[in-house]
Amino acid sequence: MKKTQPSISLHTLDSNTVSQDCTQWNLPTGVIARLGKGRISDVLNPPEIAYSPDGKLIAVASAIGIWIYDAQTAKALNLLTGHTLDVTTVSFSPDGSILASASGDRTIRLWDVQTGTHIRTLSEHNCRINNVVFSPSGSILASAGDDNAICLWDVQTSEIICTLTGHTDRVNYAVFSPDGSILASSSWDTTVRLWDVQTGTCLQTLTEHTAAMSRVSFSPDGKTLASSSMDKTIRLWDMQTGESLRTIIGHTGRITNVLFSPDGEFLVSTAMDFDTDLRLWDARTGTPLQVLKGHTRKVTSLAFSPDGSTLVTGSGDSTVRLWDVQTGTSRQTITDHVFCVRSIAFSPDGSMLACSGWDETVPLFDTQTDEERLRLKGHKADVVGLVFSPDGKTLATSSWDRTARLWDVKTGTLLHILTEHRDFVNCVTFSPDGKTLVTGSNDTDVRLWDVATGKRLLTLTDHRESINSVVFSPDGETLVSSSDDKTIRFWNVQTGKLIRTLNEHTKSVIGVVFRPDGKTLVSSSDDKTIRFWNAQTGEHMRTITGHTDGVWSVVFSPDGKILASAGRDTDVRLWDGQTGTHLRTLKGHSRMVYTVVFSPDGKTLASGSRGGSFLLWELTPEPVD
Repeated sequence: MKKTQPSISLHTLDSNTVSQDCTQWNLPTGVIARLGKGRISDVLNPPEIAYSPDGKLIAVASAIGIWIYDAQTAKALNLLTGHTLDVTTVSFSPDGSILASASGDRTIRLWDVQTGTHIRTLSEHNCRINNVVFSPSGSILASAGDDNAICLWDVQTSEIICTLTGHTDRVNYAVFSPDGSILASSSWDTTVRLWDVQTGTCLQTLTEHTAAMSRVSFSPDGKTLASSSMDKTIRLWDMQTGESLRTIIGHTGRITNVLFSPDGEFLVSTAMDFDTDLRLWDARTGTPLQVLKGHTRKVTSLAFSPDGSTLVTGSGDSTVRLWDVQTGTSRQTITDHVFCVRSIAFSPDGSMLACSGWDETVPLFDTQTDEERLRLKGHKADVVGLVFSPDGKTLATSSWDRTARLWDVKTGTLLHILTEHRDFVNCVTFSPDGKTLVTGSNDTDVRLWDVATGKRLLTLTDHRESINSVVFSPDGETLVSSSDDKTIRFWNVQTGKLIRTLNEHTKSVIGVVFRPDGKTLVSSSDDKTIRFWNAQTGEHMRTITGHTDGVWSVVFSPDGKILASAGRDTDVRLWDGQTGTHLRTLKGHSRMVYTVVFSPDGKTLASGSRGGSFLLWELTPEPVD
């Protein structure tokens, strides 16, 4: 492929904290830039973060690969890619020479830490792997997965030593005792099991927790085991007798992590369910010592530096934080581990790009200078929809705080708050003349608003379930909405009268879009299909298939020649806009793709993913398959 200068040159989400070069590392074929470093993996899959034994490096597992950071400066040093789905866990060997990673792609990869090169791949689990950990000697690697089993691997030969079975649900975590003789495992079956590493036999089952287990941690002397659970408790166990020593209660949410400090003096724990604090406890008495505040979303992972002076945490708020343990203050923050990219919009002239995700803010970027022009703040919950007005002067946003908002793009000033919906506002769109805004909500209503005054004009109420998408015909006379009720509805914009209902999809209809000439409507659905409809008569023209899961987004190129689609199967697909013939599949995301959108000149396609990044695909010249 001959390389040409792309018309969109975005390189970074935050030029103040992230090197521009790191967004260019290991890009998928056909991608000219990546924004966002990928979400840190799901809760209940610790540890997604690990310190190297010498304390100089931090490895962070993300949806796009493993980021290696300098532990002192928080500078990104490398991105290790090769897993085909999100990376769930990382672990350094005791001598620091090897990094092990595991993924939803059912594989374990071993990496040379010094060079960043891939050494080998281990494949034995038949499902998602949640945790890998080296034995204290470094000779054995343990892996735990959704197949209810734990595999013990010989690190030198890459062969299975034995498989530990007995748990009746997914094994979430496993850890070796300090002397390497015992392996402790925690499971969704509510139990902790202790295994003899030499023989593979189960020594004991600890059963006092009443809900799914998250993590287990040995004290440095090996005499005590700590366990955390969805029952909102931490329990300390005597390793000699297997008896419960004490139960610690203090979190308001379900507990996701517990970890002994390297000196064994205290424990640190994290939780979910809007409990965003880290809590430190006296390891002997269970007395609360300190609460660390700073994260704004649940903390999914944590690790201590080898000397115990620093605690590193990863959160759904898109940050990794390094905490001074003595003072309880956050001394450094690594940004851009975006949890999700839900919506993307180019301004009509292509000079700006806005994105939203599972976050309350909306950043607007200059597409030529790579700089964030401004960040819109005011929503009280996740922003899931956004659209520029036809003249590019106004941005509309919709949120799970039950509001839609209108913003002045030049100044970031909030113009109007639209507040009459009774549930999440999922989608927004402007009329072609920019005078009317339409919103769709989980409350099943479609509402039309006067952009100048912010007052409601009409409410359309025939849908029976959540509204997923709204779109105007190019002439502005017809409004089309799609819903979880499996229907597509056409409305007269002036009267609000229902014109027709299309009901051939068999599951939720997620997206609808008009071809630029207004003659064809295209819909996408969780039934894995894309359907073409005659926009004048509602006649079903054709159904195209190819996606292996629900299709969440469809969009035409500005000239109508190409249709792009994306959804749960992580692929972005390009189709002939007239015939529906498949043209190309773009692969690069590791999680479902929520949205695809063309730049105004049609030369670039942006795709936003649940993996916490969005990719800019170069479409001219045509990329090589």
